[in-house]
Amino acid sequence: MKRLIASLLLLLSLTLVPLVGCTSQPQPDSSLSGNLPIYHAGSLTIPFAQVSENFNELYPNVKILSEGAGSQTTIRKVTDLGKECGVIGSADYNLIPQLMFPEFADWYIIFATNQMCIAYTEESQFSDEINGDNWYDILQRDGITYGRSDPDQDPCGYRTLLVWQLAEAYYKSPELYDKLYNGEGDLMRPKSVELIALLESGDLDYAFEYSSVAAQHNLSYVALPPEINLSDEKFNDFYATAQVEISGKEPGETITKKGKPIVYGVTIPSNFANQKLATAWVEYLLSPDGVAIMAANGQPPITPGITSDISKLPDQLRQYVIESSS
Repeated sequence: MKRLIASLLLLLSLTLVPLVGCTSQPQPDSSLSGNLPIYHAGSLTIPFAQVSENFNELYPNVKILSEGAGSQTTIRKVTDLGKECGVIGSADYNLIPQLMFPEFADWYIIFATNQMCIAYTEESQFSDEINGDNWYDILQRDGITYGRSDPDQDPCGYRTLLVWQLAEAYYKSPELYDKLYNGEGDLMRPKSVELIALLESGDLDYAFEYSSVAAQHNLSYVALPPEINLSDEKFNDFYATAQVEISGKEPGETITKKGKPIVYGVTIPSNFANQKLATAWVEYLLSPDGVAIMAANGQPPITPGITSDISKLPDQLRQYVIESSS
């Protein structure tokens, strides 16, 4: 796994630079039809909706049924609740092998990145003052409310806690994590996109979000330093000094999540009956058109995608990925 991460960090520099052999458009198959349930991270709601809309222009007889939630919740709909699903899109690719292998999947493709930020509106208290140097002081002021998602349901939730830990060291602010965690203004919701409505209604001053989500909802946001925003492989060693425990595969089990750059993954559950249909959708996501949609929505795509074992992929997806050492 360490070698996989090392290779991934090296390949992040390829983002937005397609390689030869990874640029062909899918060839539409008029015979494709049926229902395609897609379960995805809440932060993928807007770009995946656009991908699906374009996909339906090629395949009008396909009915796409999308559900957004925290990535852990999304995966557990398949693994714990037995729901039928054609495509899983996770905001943390590691959750796919950790929660789905080997019973429900045996491959994943890394396809996009992101970074953490603090979203707000013009109505947020002290919105004219907050910046990347003073945000942690402003959040501790009387009457300020700040939101985060549940770390046991949503990667944005545990990444928020990692940011707080890193901020304590970066800003040399002793006990900052303890002051923010369950502080007077700390508000938690199941998934990060649920915080958007609270911001827009004025019930919340600030929310820890992905920068893509803030941009897609036309929100102002504090751009955090790369040393703590989980976006830059140069700071991987520093990121790894922070860690949190989240719920594991079985009741009572936990998974340790260490700080690392934010990377998204996609897979097709192995028990989905119409593998051909699901594969066609993933192929469109990885195609130049899909890559352009991700980029336009502030989620830098990784092109070519990265997988740990190319031999396990459906044949038509292999042209869009490279294999990393495991």
